[in-house]
Amino acid sequence: MNLSVIICIMTTLLGPALGKVMMCYFASWATYRVGNGHFEVSDIEPDLCTHYIYAFVGIKGEGNIDILDPWNDISDGGGKNNFGKLVALKKTKTAPKVLVGMGGWNAGSTNFTIVVNNATLRATFVKNAVDFLIKYKFDGLEMDWEYPAQRGGAKADKEGFVAFLKELKEAFVKEGLLLTAAVGATKDLATPSYDIPAIAEILDYISVMTYDLTTASSSDVIGHHAPMFAASYQANNATLLQNNIVASIDFWLKSGAPASKLVLGLPLYGRTFTLADTSKTTPGSPSAGPGLAGPYTGGAGSLGYNELCEKQLSGNWTTVWYEEQEVPYAYSGDQWIGFDNERSLAIKIKYAKKLGLAGIMFWSIETDDFKGICGSSSYPLLKASRTELYSRRNHSFFGTPIEEGRKLNGRHPTRRHLRVVPT
Repeated sequence: MNLSVIICIMTTLLGPALGKVMMCYFASWATYRVGNGHFEVSDIEPDLCTHYIYAFVGIKGEGNIDILDPWNDISDGGGKNNFGKLVALKKTKTAPKVLVGMGGWNAGSTNFTIVVNNATLRATFVKNAVDFLIKYKFDGLEMDWEYPAQRGGAKADKEGFVAFLKELKEAFVKEGLLLTAAVGATKDLATPSYDIPAIAEILDYISVMTYDLTTASSSDVIGHHAPMFAASYQANNATLLQNNIVASIDFWLKSGAPASKLVLGLPLYGRTFTLADTSKTTPGSPSAGPGLAGPYTGGAGSLGYNELCEKQLSGNWTTVWYEEQEVPYAYSGDQWIGFDNERSLAIKIKYAKKLGLAGIMFWSIETDDFKGICGSSSYPLLKASRTELYSRRNHSFFGTPIEEGRKLNGRHPTRRHLRVVPT
């Protein structure tokens, strides 16, 4: 048995014992996708992640949990019982924790606002949540409210959210259940929504969603949605200077969240744009709007990594490593995408480890190359990330050229920041 095989086995068996979490969302609607994008719970390799999160259930205004897709989620009436199938992963050798996520982008704030700001409804919800988690054998609840006091919410949500979480936590502790949350990353997004010291004291983990920081709907120029650092083209805009991982995590730490509870949120998909001028492809160039929808995910403005890598197999895409932000992007014709690969994810994970963060979180597992169509292994991004997260190598993240050179100290991007990578 060679050394690489031994390292792989030890990483799988001992990784979680090293104290870092790797939390992976499963977007349950992927079971409706077609072709190579069709995904079932049986496609999950149980030893990939320490925690799996089922997305999503909803919240009703009367304080009940809303099962959004009964036929897909549960077994009643001959349903597929994906709740039960995901929870069954706990019986495998690595025994991951399995949580259910509540909310998501489509949920908005209206029902959350009704419940969290009413003491009677909060109490009703707490009881229903405990009963629900026990009935379906979940290990806990991931709160993904996007976002308190915004998107149909009320100013009182910020304080109400603390009371809501506190009451949930008191009930969950008695049952040995986890309470975690996914939160907005940037200062401007997080400040109106969260009393950060208060929620950090309550929650077991806080996953900072450091992705979707630049999208075609929020920007008239192309840019990577999950970069490590700010880019020079953003230097004159205080808001844009927040739209990167380093600024976001620094904000959360300085605002009172302990590193030991923060989880770095990472994407397994890219954000796409249509180029306004096909001769201008560097970040900061004009955008003509979102890129074309992918064949599996079906939404304009994004592509799963699996969709992109299949496109790259055609050989018509140019891939560039953008050193200023330590991320790759690719383009073909008038289509442009900023995405993550094994190299950029390794940089982000080294950063999380250097800061002593609790671990990493991925949205979402079914957009990795889970069938291994583009290479020799299934789940190439998740497997490489797991190896990096649990590696005992002594990384020197700061003190390298990555460190001070990305703080916009007067430099401007030049061609030396771009490297064309063979596809």
